[in-house]
Amino acid sequence: MDKTEESLPNLIERAKLGNQKAFSTLLNNYWNDVYGFQLIRTNNENDAEDITIQTFSKAFDKINTFNEAYEFKTWLIAISKNLHIDLIRKSKRNVLQDSHENNNEAIKRVLDDAPSPEDSLITEQNLASLLAYIKRLKPHYQEVINLRYFHELPYAEIAEKLGEPINNVKVKLLRAKRLLAEIIKNNN
Repeated sequence: MDKTEESLPNLIERAKLGNQKAFSTLLNNYWNDVYGFQLIRTNNENDAEDITIQTFSKAFDKINTFNEAYEFKTWLIAISKNLHIDLIRKSKRNVLQDSHENNNEAIKRVLDDAPSPEDSLITEQNLASLLAYIKRLKPHYQEVINLRYFHELPYAEIAEKLGEPINNVKVKLLRAKRLLAEIIKNNN
């Protein structure tokens, strides 16, 4: 952490009060630690990045549970480690389920993969609904979702377009997805 910045306890306290700048500062200060930890564990840049994003998302959601008796970095690493373990368990469970299926079932799934006209219509209707939900978000969240999922831009290009650090783009996208999920959940 940059020593010229405010103290870690002050940052955490401001984050607990919902201060977005405190969240961004914490993210910027600890991103490399968590990402490096996951890169060593997963040996995969994409998985390490995904788990790191999930780590900060979960940490920021649960910031009020942070106990100042512990190191903040240790708390983040513990969250990150648990998320990685959950991911491994989930993938093992999926592999076991797949191995128990009959080969005929796998063949049927491949043959039935082509969308029917009804499926295409449902997809179009779902897309229209999704776009309506996205329009309920604040403009800066709409923009980041649009750039990432409709224009399929990588994080670096989005950061360049928005003139923001890449870590802020990642967190903004996480928040946008969370808010969108809430909107969809509240309307169903």
